[in-house]
Amino acid sequence: MILYFHGFDSTSPGNHEKMRQLRFIDTDVRLISYSTEHPRYDMQQMLNDVARELADVDKQQVIALGVGLGAFWAERIGFLNGIRAVLINPNLTPEHNMVGRIDRPEEYADIAAKCVTEFRKKNQGRCLCILSRRDEVLDSKVASATLSPFYPIVWDDEQPHKFPELGSHLPTIKAFMTAP
Repeated sequence: MILYFHGFDSTSPGNHEKMRQLRFIDTDVRLISYSTEHPRYDMQQMLNDVARELADVDKQQVIALGVGLGAFWAERIGFLNGIRAVLINPNLTPEHNMVGRIDRPEEYADIAAKCVTEFRKKNQGRCLCILSRRDEVLDSKVASATLSPFYPIVWDDEQPHKFPELGSHLPTIKAFMTAP
């Protein structure tokens, strides 16, 4: 099963398209939706939604996958639920780059501070990060420097921030998903 966390643009038709592409590697792709405006409330809602989705499945066969802001959530929710995650062009600091776009950006800093200390060290190797060299929204070099000590990084030379075409990375995602 793949739990798909949309990015900030939750109503984009690209979300449906990415979920359709992910069905080539697992027919069970489920959307984890959130408002993007109220981070603390969103986190509790996502934790409840994911717990419900994981109730009757083998967690070893599940990954969280998110793009942009969705990758921020996939990494944390995945860690807190003991599942692996795929982070695509992750937004690592929404408290800085979402100011003016969401109501309470400071809540992201609070969430990061309240998450388990050194959670990436404790989560080492449990995430795969796919970064676009052509990300027009975020600096992927910063994401690479931050995440590469903990997670493998796969670079893409073609895709923009929203990463509309997952096709060339589906075998890598599948291999990560099915690894012991």
